[in-house]
Amino acid sequence: MNSVRVRFAPSPTGPLHIGGVRTALYNYLFAKKHQGTFILRIEDTDQTRYVPGAEDYIQKALAWCKINIDEGPKQGGDYGPYRQSERKSLYKDYALTLVSKGKAYYSFDTAEELEQLRNDYEAKKETFIYNWHNRQQLNNSLALSEEQLQHKLDSGIPYVIRFKTPVDQELQLQDEIRGNITVNTSTLDDKVLFKSDGMPTYHLANIVDDHLMKITHVIRGEEWLPSLALHVLLYQAFEWKTPAFAHLPLILKPVGKGKLSKRDGDKLGFPVFPLEWIDPKTEHLSKGYKEDGYLADAVINMLAFLGWNPGTEQELFTMDELIESFDLSRVNKSGAKFDPEKTLWFQQQHLQLQDNDFFTAQLQSILDEKEISTTLDLSKIANSIKERAIFSKDLWELSKFYFVTPTSYDEKAMKKAWKEDTSELMQELIQQLNSIDTYSSEYLANEIKSWIKNKDIGFGKIMMPFRLAFVGSLQGPDLFDIASILGKEETINRIQNLLNHQE
Repeated sequence: MNSVRVRFAPSPTGPLHIGGVRTALYNYLFAKKHQGTFILRIEDTDQTRYVPGAEDYIQKALAWCKINIDEGPKQGGDYGPYRQSERKSLYKDYALTLVSKGKAYYSFDTAEELEQLRNDYEAKKETFIYNWHNRQQLNNSLALSEEQLQHKLDSGIPYVIRFKTPVDQELQLQDEIRGNITVNTSTLDDKVLFKSDGMPTYHLANIVDDHLMKITHVIRGEEWLPSLALHVLLYQAFEWKTPAFAHLPLILKPVGKGKLSKRDGDKLGFPVFPLEWIDPKTEHLSKGYKEDGYLADAVINMLAFLGWNPGTEQELFTMDELIESFDLSRVNKSGAKFDPEKTLWFQQQHLQLQDNDFFTAQLQSILDEKEISTTLDLSKIANSIKERAIFSKDLWELSKFYFVTPTSYDEKAMKKAWKEDTSELMQELIQQLNSIDTYSSEYLANEIKSWIKNKDIGFGKIMMPFRLAFVGSLQGPDLFDIASILGKEETINRIQNLLNHQE
């Protein structure tokens, strides 16, 4: 395989949807798997749809997702500029080259003339297509003499340049994911390649840029599949080597029908953008995975599995492992249903892969924000609660009882835990705890459990009210871990507080 060069080519018309991130990710994984180059190209020729801040958002979103750009607008490279708006002087010459080769032609039809043709066809319950069957009768250079054509050009009459689609040619197109696709060229229309405003259409700019940037593989969404025939024909017309094409499946709504949209996220309460986005016109805030507390590794792992599988039972992957395992042949043809619950699962699994120092730092940050100081061992606290966390922000709810003594107790739990003899048993528990000098979790557990066993009573008669004293409910980590972290004095104080509450 020649040196692999792939590109991700978004338009700066708004925030980068996770569908776009997945396209970037698959391009990146493929490039790195083959020691290739990942290029970011900003396709901003349509200035009417340009949104301020969108390009910067794209760069920041890819960076957060650990998709590192080798060549791009900010990174530079040998094949720039990497914004199409800065390349617009290139495209007209290429369009005229096709005209000179007889592969394209000037079209002088006005918007009003074309609209009238569409209406005439519609009246006959037909669809107007500008191609081989009528182009000789329309207002274009194919139907004009050389003198007539030159007169129109010299007069400055507006024109577009259309591709001259071959007639009745069976195209055998190869897609790396979908296999062989056959298209008869007579079904295609003569697409506009160069507009009357002096700007190229997507089709021309895309092909020219991919050729000049030496792109070897075009990996893009399936919405571009209908354009594949035209793009291959353009490569043939220019007599350029055609890159390999791969069209990725759609990311579907959680219900399984239709393309995932921002509205689905708003309705069901999950982000569809990697970073939050404030619309510059409406000031509407759209949620982002980063701000919602997701780890980038979890989001990337989730996106990788939306349309691809490794062929093994492994589900949790680092970026390096994804690069090692990724193969276009294992990308599905059919759409991939987005599952918010599975996304949460990936988040929790990746959070649990973090070391205890990570959790300790996150907990310290929460306490700093709440202006809470403590002498308790945060490392031990983090270790006792981290398994229950899905997000770092969950650490406060899971640990706040360590820092704030309960002043109220869950009513249902109290009814379940508090019996006639509970007060007496709690007084005895205080005596037992007072007699213990070693406050390690393991030692405390052995001592208290032996005492309960010797009393020949059920463990719940002690453990449930004991937990209530610590937490205020029947939830939380191991009781003896809590007691060990809080220490003898605070442990006894909390039991006494519970007793006082019952008086």
